[in-house]
Amino acid sequence: VQLQASGGGLVQAGGSLRLSCAASGRTFSSNALAWFRQAPGKERDFVAAIGWSGGSTYYADSVKGRFTISRDNAKNMVYLQMNSLKPEDTAVYYCAVHNSGSLYSLESYRYWGQGTLVTVSS
Repeated sequence: VQLQASGGGLVQAGGSLRLSCAASGRTFSSNALAWFRQAPGKERDFVAAIGWSGGSTYYADSVKGRFTISRDNAKNMVYLQMNSLKPEDTAVYYCAVHNSGSLYSLESYRYWGQGTLVTVSS
């Protein structure tokens, strides 16, 4: 099983980026999917999650109203549209496949992508 995240880069504050995560090796259409992020010197934090059908979404308060998570089960993909980016959004962003437990906890996720770096300049 592999998760390949892409779409990170350098952007000015107020700008937008769209992250993508491609899953291979098996289908995850029955699993919730999520994005986490880890800023330098900090712990990995929950950003957003989406239910298996895409009908339910969950966001950290810090990104609510600016980020949108979506998925395409036919393509085994999950996306994170990030708008109105702020310097504090700078981090490595990881996609993950939910296994069991709270959607907000690292320990609930079984498979992780390698991460893609997002840098927001002020």
